[in-house]
Amino acid sequence: MVTIHPTAIVHPKAELGKDVEVGPYTIIESDVIIGDGCKIHSHVYIDSGTRLGTGVEIHKGAVLGTPPQDLKYKNEKTYLEVGDGTRIREFATLNRGTDYHYKTTVGQNCFIMAYVHIAHDCIIGNHVILSNAVNMAGHVEIEDHVGIGGLTAIHQFVKIGRHAFIGGGLRINKDVPPYVLAMGDPLRYGGVNRVGLLRKGFQEETLNKIKKAYRILYRSNLLTREALQKIQQEIPDCPEIEHIIEFVEKSERSIIRG
Repeated sequence: MVTIHPTAIVHPKAELGKDVEVGPYTIIESDVIIGDGCKIHSHVYIDSGTRLGTGVEIHKGAVLGTPPQDLKYKNEKTYLEVGDGTRIREFATLNRGTDYHYKTTVGQNCFIMAYVHIAHDCIIGNHVILSNAVNMAGHVEIEDHVGIGGLTAIHQFVKIGRHAFIGGGLRINKDVPPYVLAMGDPLRYGGVNRVGLLRKGFQEETLNKIKKAYRILYRSNLLTREALQKIQQEIPDCPEIEHIIEFVEKSERSIIRG
């Protein structure tokens, strides 16, 4: 069954799955698709083009799928997609995409805390935790299992690698490579995210390889391309190292300093 509070307004062309709950004073526009088992609390606004997976929970005052804050946007049809099991807390705002990606994407089992802003064309992976008042500009890409502390601002087109952890109250204006801790102002490499990786089941041998790779990258005084070649030669046949190399090679904004 679908449970809709009498004060909620749900457009007849919105699609609600099984066992969806819609709280008081919530507004759901047309061309919205909400998966089975979603819980929408009070005073939520969900605009056209929003797609929620199964088991998504949206807390009071959150605003999803509104047009991008981009002067280039010309009312083209775009989307916001939120994956299964993601929780979005109070007063978070998530915008649709532009014709750059045509959608903004949040993955599965993410935790988006209060007052977070996810701008147009951002791509957020799975199991990402964004603490209170993280604010990102457009086109940010965050890989899986990333954690970001509260009150952190993220520059447009920044990329953050998987399993990275970034402190609170900071500015991220360059790419953050995978598996690292990032801290300070300006943001810098603070070591390998050892505790987080151990919690995720990484073995000591793998952690030592990752640590060696970043020691070469940040402490060898080699040019980046030379350091990557050295890493590839000295630490072969390791998927995590291959990902580090690929991430750094593809970085357009350059990576954070050491």
